[in-house]
Amino acid sequence: MALIVQKFGGTSVGDTDRIRAVANRVVEARKRGDDLVVVVSAMAGETDRLVALANATSPDPDPREFDVLLSTGEQQTIALLAIAIRALGVPARSFTGVQLGMRTDCSHGRARVLSIDASRIRRDLDRGAVVVAAGFQGTDSDGNITTLGRGGSDTSAVALAAALGADVCEIYTDVPGIFTADPNVVANARKLDHIAYDEMLEMASLGAKVLQLRSVSLGKQYGVRIHVRSTFEREEGTWVIPEEEVMERPVVSGVTYNRNEAKVTISGVRDTPGAAARIFRPLSEGGVVVDVIVQNVSEDGRTDVTFTVPRPDLGRALEIAEAVAAELGAPRVSSDESIAKVSVVGLGMREHAGVASRMFSALAEEGVNIQMISTSEIKVSVVIEERYTELACRALHDAFELGEERTASEEQGLPAK
Repeated sequence: MALIVQKFGGTSVGDTDRIRAVANRVVEARKRGDDLVVVVSAMAGETDRLVALANATSPDPDPREFDVLLSTGEQQTIALLAIAIRALGVPARSFTGVQLGMRTDCSHGRARVLSIDASRIRRDLDRGAVVVAAGFQGTDSDGNITTLGRGGSDTSAVALAAALGADVCEIYTDVPGIFTADPNVVANARKLDHIAYDEMLEMASLGAKVLQLRSVSLGKQYGVRIHVRSTFEREEGTWVIPEEEVMERPVVSGVTYNRNEAKVTISGVRDTPGAAARIFRPLSEGGVVVDVIVQNVSEDGRTDVTFTVPRPDLGRALEIAEAVAAELGAPRVSSDESIAKVSVVGLGMREHAGVASRMFSALAEEGVNIQMISTSEIKVSVVIEERYTELACRALHDAFELGEERTASEEQGLPAK
C-alpha cells in the first residue's frame, strides 16, 4: 500500500463531467489499496472570474479580502469532488487550507508555506477516507486566509507530500508530461521520461509553465518524487527526481522561453565604486526582482547599466530607476517591452564545453541578434527581440537535436572540457 498525493489542475476539474472523471480515477487508485490525498485547483476560469469581480468592485482591492475571495474557488471544487467520490461508494472528506493546518507567512497573494499540521489528514486516512484538499491557500498566524500565488496548488501538493512522507506526488495536468520544448511552438518536441530537480528548477524559472517553481524547490528540499502526467491519458508522464538517479545526462535537455520580461537601461552612470549598489538596492527594497544584468565598458568615466525585470513590474522599476538616475547624475532612463528570454538547460553542461558556441551560431544563422547573455552551471539564456521567440526556440531545438532520441554516449556531438 502506498501513500499518494495527487494534484488536479483547473483544466482537469473544469466542469462537473471532468470532476466525475477525476473521481473515477481516484476511486480506482483507492481500490488498489493506496491511501490518497487529492489536491485540487479552482475550476478552469474560476479564479479569473473572481479576480474580475474584485477589480470591478474596486480598482485596488484590499489584499486580505482579495485572498478571502480567491480561496472560494478551490472550496467549490473540493466539495464537488468529495461529493462525486462518495457517490461512487468511497468515503471522502474535503478540507480547506485552514482545516488542513497549512500555515503560511502573512504575504497575501504570494504566501510561503511554513508548516503543516498533518494530524487531521492522518486520522481520516486511517479511517479509510480519501482526503480532498484545497490547493493554493493556507492561513497565517493570525488566522487570516492567504493564497500562494498562481500555480500555488502545485506547491500545496508537494508540501503535503513532504509533510506526510508520501511515496509520490502525482501532478495531473492537461499535457502528458514535461517536453524538450513547448509543443505549441516546436512541433517535434519530445516528452522526457525523467528530469533532475535542478534542471526542472531552471526550466520553471525560465518560463516553462508545467510546474510551479516553488513546488520543485520543495520537492528537491524534501526529496519528494514528482510525477507529472496527463489527466486524460493512462501512460506514464515525466518523473522529477534527484540528480543521482538520472542515468542519462544529455548536454541539453530542453529549450524554454519567457515573453514576460522587460528591459531597463540607465545611461551615463558614473563608473565609480558603489554605483551598482545604489541602483539595485532600491529595486530590491521595492520588491522588484532583477534578472539579467549587463554593464557596458566605461567610456569617459561613464557607463550604461541594463537589466531585465518581469514585465508587470516595469512601471515600478522605471519609477525607482528614474529616481536613482537623478541621484547619480545619469542623464537618461529607457525601457523596452518587446523582448523575450530564450534558454537552453541541461545537466551535461557541467562536463561539456561548446554549448554557448553552438547556441549563438544557431541563432546567428537565423538572423537573431543577441542583446544580453546570462549563464549558470546548467543553463545559457539570451535576451532577444520578442518577435523572434518561436524562431529561436525551433532553431535551438534542432541545433541540439532534441527532437531525436539520444543516448548518453552520443553526448550530442559536443567536445569534453
